[in-house]
Amino acid sequence: MRWDAQALRPATADNTASNATAAAPAVDALLPLAGLVRSVSTPEFAGVTFHEVTAKSVLNKVAAGSRMPFEWTVNPYRGCSHACVYCFARKSHTYLDFDAGLDFDSQVVVKINAAEVLRKELAKPSWGHHHVALGTNTDPYQRAEGRYQLMPGIIGALADSGTPLSILTKGTLLARDIPLLKHAAAQVPVGIGISLAMTDEQLSEAVEPGTPGPRARLKLVSRLREAGLPCGVMAMPILPWLSDSDEALDSLFGSLAAAGATGVTAGALYLKPGTREWFMQWIAARHPELAGRYRRLYGTGSYASKEYREWLAGRIRYFKSRHGFAGSHGFSHRDLAQDPREEEAQYPAGSMPEVGTGPGRTPGPRGAAATAGSAGHASTEDSAQPTLF
Repeated sequence: MRWDAQALRPATADNTASNATAAAPAVDALLPLAGLVRSVSTPEFAGVTFHEVTAKSVLNKVAAGSRMPFEWTVNPYRGCSHACVYCFARKSHTYLDFDAGLDFDSQVVVKINAAEVLRKELAKPSWGHHHVALGTNTDPYQRAEGRYQLMPGIIGALADSGTPLSILTKGTLLARDIPLLKHAAAQVPVGIGISLAMTDEQLSEAVEPGTPGPRARLKLVSRLREAGLPCGVMAMPILPWLSDSDEALDSLFGSLAAAGATGVTAGALYLKPGTREWFMQWIAARHPELAGRYRRLYGTGSYASKEYREWLAGRIRYFKSRHGFAGSHGFSHRDLAQDPREEEAQYPAGSMPEVGTGPGRTPGPRGAAATAGSAGHASTEDSAQPTLF
């Protein structure tokens, strides 16, 4: 069926995929939203409703006092069909009167005029050509981007205006824009980050069912590096008792090194309000034997216990060293004074534009050549999880 022929309607339980642990999706939540053009559901995206809106502004100023390594963001989509059960951005959907669970996965807001509005905003004399980050809230290369094709216009607008940019994504659709990103990198500093925290395809399918699998994302890392573009990897979240074993970590960092990632940072699952409730429902349904352990590990807060974070940080440092990833540099989005995962929570090399170093510069490659002298079996020292968690 043709996309433009679809009925304009809000989502209903009848056209949304069922989920045993999920609440019913919102019905009329977005109808009062300023700029709403139409709501579209199609068989091509079963269970997802797209709410097309016209935005008055797309440049978002990061809140004063934020520890982010950028001051401005652009998010062409709100909500995300990747449906990652651990996504930290779930709470943001409640600002639209949607819930942070199934609605976040199935009710996607699309700023259909994002590129045009951005180009006008960047042309203002007051624009300071600050670094603009893409993918900070929801993924700009989720499946809908194949239909709406907003990112080429956004990348072009930023590069043409002399504005440094960075992209963080799980979406292999990014490969479509490699030629455009190469052109942009010749004009302005560009950073590219891929989110990949596990190599277990079955686990990935369970916790991030709408994303391309690990093998596909590893191939994307290689394609970006072969194109001469930087590619840092955010290996977050590491899931306690699911993806934190020595075997899992060795496979992850070994695969990232072989793919040529320019840097990698990693850290434990972070359960902020909105995400915590959804993830705990998922754990109870899919891994009931772990539900009590997760409750004890996280208590009433968003972070795993200090003991667990310190243990995991040690294992991450070991496997990063083994596979040729030296200490990462970048910027943490955590409060470093309160969080001992200082190095692991930083943005990896290649994911942020190297502003001031000239366009097109990328960090040196990683991979087999960088691992000389680091072969061998994983150290057993401090490898066992402390019994207290």
